[in-house]
Amino acid sequence: MTIPVDHPQRLLLNHELHARLPESLAPPEQISHLVLSSDAERVQQEREKLTEICIRFGHPIPTSKDNHLRIDLGPFRLQWEKHTEFTSYTFFRRGPFQEPFANTVIESVPQDWLAELPGQVLVAAHLAIYPLPEKPRNPDELAAALFEGNAITGARIGEGAGIAYADFRLHKDGFSRFIIKDISLTPRQAGRAVQRLLEIESYLIQALRTYPLSRRTMPMLGHAEQELTQITEAIASATTEEESALLDKLTKLAATTENLASSIQYRITAAQAYYELVQRRIGELRELRVEGIQTFREFCERRMGPAMHTCETVLRLQENLSRRIGRASELLRTRVNISLEHQNQQVLSSMAERAKLQLHLQETVEGLSVAAITYYVVGLVGYLARAAEAAGLPINPDLTIGISIPVVALSVALSVRKIRRMVSRNHDVD
Repeated sequence: MTIPVDHPQRLLLNHELHARLPESLAPPEQISHLVLSSDAERVQQEREKLTEICIRFGHPIPTSKDNHLRIDLGPFRLQWEKHTEFTSYTFFRRGPFQEPFANTVIESVPQDWLAELPGQVLVAAHLAIYPLPEKPRNPDELAAALFEGNAITGARIGEGAGIAYADFRLHKDGFSRFIIKDISLTPRQAGRAVQRLLEIESYLIQALRTYPLSRRTMPMLGHAEQELTQITEAIASATTEEESALLDKLTKLAATTENLASSIQYRITAAQAYYELVQRRIGELRELRVEGIQTFREFCERRMGPAMHTCETVLRLQENLSRRIGRASELLRTRVNISLEHQNQQVLSSMAERAKLQLHLQETVEGLSVAAITYYVVGLVGYLARAAEAAGLPINPDLTIGISIPVVALSVALSVRKIRRMVSRNHDVD
């Protein structure tokens, strides 16, 4: 059968549908989980470390460029997953054990290889899944025996197919601890339960990374709020000369606020997305209460809820501050524009007055010019008339001069007006 050519992304998209599927687990099983900070620049280093450990254990070198990988190295199984902001390494080992957190699986991993993994540790957790004992311990005994006496969180999961416990605290080895007691979990159910519990802690930590930033940002927003209040109060009584200085302060404040926004909005939005994933993973556990201890949902809402509310409050404060600065800037610019228009009107009025004075002066100068030119021309006519009389022509010089005065004056006035019109026309064309 022949079909059209595949879309370039068809294979990639199909692989994405099956990415990060949970491991199929048959209790008893020990698991160690690491989450390291990461970015796009570290991907090649991480792949080189995967190649290195495959060579050490004689496993074929992986050639896939996917962001997830599973390999069975014999003493343990490794699952590697690349996320946007972090990378996880999960180590599995199947087989019976005496104590869930003694001789953990990560102790079987080459320590020098672990120490050279790129990135910094965000989450380290041990998880053990094993069948429910014939005489299970009560929560207090369990906390004392396996969680160093810490208060524990837990619930029946899978609607009673298993029981999960955790304390979400770092123990002496730097790892947190989870246990799952298997009642009737299928291998796929067990794998999903392990994956969800580990993801809950991973996403909780990722969401909490924004909390210190939000706490540092809140005083800055408070200072900016006070500065905006002072500027707004000053606008009401500001003179025209003070408006420019206030607008400059307001512009600098807007730039500072936008710089804060660019540094926190992405992180808070990411924290909200991570917290939503936490809530979704908890919902997928299908919890039933264990008498006397809080459920995973209650723990996350009580411990994580206030931190997320703080982050969301900072985001709202920043957005509200930006809107207020925008309104204040618009008001002040309106006042500055009105002042500028008033000044422009005054300048135009002054220019019109000067133009009017220049016109009167020009008319006066033109009149004087006509009189002066007429005087000189009539003088020349007088000389000519006297010369003609001396030559014997019947001419009266005084009469000739008298008659020439209006003729010359009119001619000169018309000539001056014509020249002025020509100059004005040429100026308009230019």
